[in-house]
Amino acid sequence: MTVKIGVLAVQGAVSEHVRALQESGAETAIVKRPEELVGLDGIVLPGGESTTMRRLMEKYGLIDTIRVFAEQGHPIFGTCAGLILMAKSIDGEPSPHLQLMDIDVKRNAFGKQVDSFEASLELKPFAEPYNGVFIRAPYINRVAKNVDVLATYEDHIVACRQDRFLVSAFHPELTTDWRLHRYFVEMVTEYR
Repeated sequence: MTVKIGVLAVQGAVSEHVRALQESGAETAIVKRPEELVGLDGIVLPGGESTTMRRLMEKYGLIDTIRVFAEQGHPIFGTCAGLILMAKSIDGEPSPHLQLMDIDVKRNAFGKQVDSFEASLELKPFAEPYNGVFIRAPYINRVAKNVDVLATYEDHIVACRQDRFLVSAFHPELTTDWRLHRYFVEMVTEYR
């Protein structure tokens, strides 16, 4: 049976994530309102601007709904700003967003938009290198012992997994390498 994965659609590369998930064998849905989480097996929180995304999520009643969705055992994959939304602490900021993962992140850690870059990464689940697309990307300062580091770049953590939560500082949806989305689809299938 095919899993159904939503993509939060308040900001970011929504259609690119939808395509990557479909190419990876999942059924997809766009999520803009709390009731659209019903019947989903997992959700992707895309990139964008995390403060704006939080404001929009609060406006549409999605913060608490996504927390409950997580508490019910559903997998969540956050990319770039989605990673920031999932962190339990954010360097220099008093109020984190969803607080789902035992990680501390630094926003815009690799610089501004003009400092965007691509890098070949050794991503733990895969034998072949993975091309990471970094756009105003965060990195992860610290992880708890129960968090599995999947990739680093210049000694900074840029991907990790904690149980049913997956995050990347880069944008896997902006490539045609669907391996990370496939990995998430497998996670969702496993937890369903």
